[in-house]
Order: sequence, then C-alpha cells, then structure tokens
Amino acid sequence: MGGDIIQKNGRGCSSIQTRGRRNHQHDNNGYLEEGRSKKQSSASESLHLELLDDTFLYNIENGGHIPCPLYGNSRGARSRKFLQSEQLAAADTRTRTLANETETDLWTMLILCAQAVGSGDQKTAGGKLKQIRQHSSPFGDANQRLAHYFANGLEARLAGTGMLLSRPISQSSATAADILKAYELYVTICPFRKMTNLCANRTISRVVDKATSVHIIDFGIGYGFQWPCFIYRQSLRPGGPGKIRVTGIELPQPGFRPSERVEETGRRLKRLADRMKVPFEYNAIAQKWETIQYDDLKIDRDRDEVIIVNCMYRLKNLPDDTVVVNSPRDDVLKLVKRINPDIFLHGVINGSYNSPFFDTRFREALFHYSAFFDMLEANAPREDQERLMFEREMIGRDAINVIACEGTQRVERPEPYKQWQTRNLRIGFRQVPLHQSIIKRVKNVKHDYHKDFIVDEDGQWILLGWKGKIIHAISAWKPAQE
Repeated sequence: MGGDIIQKNGRGCSSIQTRGRRNHQHDNNGYLEEGRSKKQSSASESLHLELLDDTFLYNIENGGHIPCPLYGNSRGARSRKFLQSEQLAAADTRTRTLANETETDLWTMLILCAQAVGSGDQKTAGGKLKQIRQHSSPFGDANQRLAHYFANGLEARLAGTGMLLSRPISQSSATAADILKAYELYVTICPFRKMTNLCANRTISRVVDKATSVHIIDFGIGYGFQWPCFIYRQSLRPGGPGKIRVTGIELPQPGFRPSERVEETGRRLKRLADRMKVPFEYNAIAQKWETIQYDDLKIDRDRDEVIIVNCMYRLKNLPDDTVVVNSPRDDVLKLVKRINPDIFLHGVINGSYNSPFFDTRFREALFHYSAFFDMLEANAPREDQERLMFEREMIGRDAINVIACEGTQRVERPEPYKQWQTRNLRIGFRQVPLHQSIIKRVKNVKHDYHKDFIVDEDGQWILLGWKGKIIHAISAWKPAQE
C-alpha cells in the first residue's frame, strides 16, 4: 500500500485523532454522522427533519409556494437585514484599508509558520504561532477566523496529533441538530446547493420524461434533501408518476448501527412519496464505496428501468492514487461504468489542496478556505451562532484535516475539475452537454443572492464560485460506446 510523499519532518495524525473522521462528508447533507451516537441529539435531529418535511408537505397540500426542504429559500429576513447594515459599513474605507493590511500580515505569518512546521523547526513555528494567536479569533473578521482555524491545524501538526481539534462531533458540545441548523444558514445565504439540486434534478427529469420506472443510485445521499422536489415534480406528470426506486449509498457510521442514518433517510423519503402518491422503493447501502459490488445495487434489467447515478461532491473523500496503488476513486467510477446508467451526474469540489508537499498544499488550502470565510462575512452577522457553528464544525474541522493529517488519515482530497474530467475519460465515460434551458435556470437563481456569487460555464461544466474562486463544478456523463 502506497503512502503520501511527505516532507522529511512532516507528521501524520494518530489513528485516535481521526476516528469518526474517515466517514466525513463535506458540503453535503451528511455532516453529522458521529453526532447520532447521542440519543438526545438523535431525537432532536429527527424532530427537526420531520418539521422540515411537514412544512414541505403542508405547502404542497395547501397550494402554497413549494420550497424544497432546506434548499428552497433564498436568504431569509435576517440576511436581508444584515445586508442593509453591511451597506452602511461599506462607507468606512479606513476600516477596509486596515483590514487589508492585517490580512496581508496574517497570511504572511501563516505561510512562514507553515514553512517552519513543515521543516520541523519547532522554535520558529512556536514563535510564529504565538504571533498569529495575538491577531486571530473565531469571533473576528473573515481573515481573523481563517487564521484561527489554520493556526489550530498548524498547532495540531506540530504536536503530531489533532485529536482535540479533529475529534468526532459526538465528543464535542455541538449536537447533530445544532449543526443541521448551522447548515440551514449556509444553504440560506449561499446558492450552491440550490443550484446543484436544480441542475441535477432537471437534467434527470429530462432523461426520465416518459419512463414508467426510474432507479436512482445516489452515492452520498446524506439526508436525501435533493429528492423531495424531484418526487413532487414526478407526481405532477401527465398520466401519473412512474415508479421511483432509490438506492441510497453512504459510508458506515461508527458504532453498532452503521446503516442507521441511510436507512432513516429512506424512511423519510418513503413517507414523503406516499403522501404524494408516488410509487417508491428504497435500498440502503452503508459500506466503503470501493467494496460495493454490482449485485449489491439490485439492478434489474428486466424491469426496463431508466438508471440514474448521482454523486455530488463526495468522491473527494475517497483515497486517491497517492495513498493506495489501486485508487478507490477509479474503483467506484468503474462500477458506475458497469452499471451503464442513462446519465451519471457528477459534482466535484474544485480544489488544488491535495498536494503531497505540505507547503504547496497549505498555500492552496489557504486560498480555497478563505473564500468560505469571506462569503460568510459578506452574508451573515459575525455574532450569528449558526455561522460560528458552521465555521467551527464544518470549515474549521475540514481545514484542520487538510493541514494536520497525512496518509489515510487525510480525508479531504479534492482535485480540480479538469483533473476529474481526465479521470472520467480515462475510465471510459464521455461527457454529455447540460441542456441550455437548465443552465439558464441555474444562472437565474443567482439573482436572489449576493452579487459576488459566480455561475459560469467551461466546456460542458457548470462552475459555481465566490468572487475569483471556483468552488463547485457540475457535469453529466454516459459510458462511451466500445
């Protein structure tokens, strides 16, 4: 088994540190796997999910506006109120200038500290960390928050353990329901997931237009928030809906019930489908994705089903070619090719911070994660508790994993979308153009959000980002004819 090529004095996380992190999911519906170990947390999370589903059903059954659960609303009243105060603050150019100077200093200190940590110079690194701590805070502006979490990562790498910072959520004070609320803030102020679901679901709808049966295989289904609106749209089809069969795939949860989360998602979707009078069947799979066999998917060619494979932003968590010789990413893509789907919807996190060389990876991660902190700074008040929670439990923990961990312990391993394109083509897929009417609808979503969000196209990819940084890329594929 191969390992990361790391600099001579680089230190990896201990196995204790990342227990619970191996199954981590980023920018999806399922940040909260470890949190389910608390019964109280699980109960409050289930209640919260049930309320979201009930609101969705109430709107359907009473002819109201149909916001998809969690993703349906653009920014709420608190965000609009915040933007008004933001406009007043924008006049203070002197404050901006001082902030820019502090940003430059903090970034310089962080890079110098990273260089010292990477070379094993503990004395210099310790001094730089002390300086950074004086100017950083989880309650400050975007750059002070970024510096705080990156300093945590550097400190963990220097000590050889990030156990306290990268521990499972179940050991922290945050409950799964708390983090779900924080994620709600994120999808309220940021259009990425709404755009993603719109693009994927409308593309699937075109493919299954007149099908009597559709089988959706969703790698990384999480809470399944993508599917209620799709089910609803199918319920409105002239002549009635066809049958929907969903295979929900997740990584196993730690503990005695590894498939609890993915099974619960199936029960929720079945309840929604029954209320909308849509024939629905669900199959749950909770195991390492590279170990899934074709037969596990219960594909029945005799059913004359349209088969859809959906994977949004999760293949980055599988080990890549630098960790093991036979890449699990390739294994999963080969399985998808064998399924021979009518369409394969593939969304990727566009990241360049997977370098085996620590200094390079650190600089790229700094650039990538700064976009998230800047986006939250522009769209949510600094004192917002959900913002603080999201930064600490999602962005902060992911950044620490990138900085403090090596080998199989580092689960945040994105690739640029062009690299995924090359990988998909090599496995034997051909790219399918996304329909222009769908692209237009995705671009229209942007008008409800901050002006600095980006929606662009490159070749046959839809690109989503913030200011100058492309964060997500969405594409459609079919197996090439041999």
